[in-house]
Amino acid sequence: MKIKGKVWKFGSDMDTDRIIPARYLNTTDPRELAQHCMEDEDPEFAKKVRAGDMIVAEKNFGCGSSREHAPIAIKACGVSCVIARSFARIFYRNAFNTGLLILECPELVDVTETADVLEVDPSTGTIRNITKDRTFRAQPIPPFMQELISAGGLMEWIKRKGLV
Repeated sequence: MKIKGKVWKFGSDMDTDRIIPARYLNTTDPRELAQHCMEDEDPEFAKKVRAGDMIVAEKNFGCGSSREHAPIAIKACGVSCVIARSFARIFYRNAFNTGLLILECPELVDVTETADVLEVDPSTGTIRNITKDRTFRAQPIPPFMQELISAGGLMEWIKRKGLV
């Protein structure tokens, strides 16, 4: 399954407080969190982002606290994929647990800008920057983790398997 969307680019060391400010952590409602996603970086982000859009970021995306609110907010505002030079370990795990697709691809980050359009094939790791007519390879997502993404996250996957 390929996904296609417009890029929103952010810098390095994007911590979870910059993804979803701590002042909004009194809720776990994805719709509420989505309204404040990236608010301190771009106050209009949640209003401008469209379903299928993608975030491209520099190194260490999702560093800081271990809260799941950050990938939930990103996913709930419609972002289909986050591509970064690197991710904080806990964010990486939380992203898959909440059903948010993430990929590491340093070469793509170097040449991709806000408003570029990307097409991503998670099963092969192929990422095409349609705007710049360039193709990149990220590490393909293992089948089990693709199942987590398709199910909407770990808890939904567990429910589908009848394990609860």
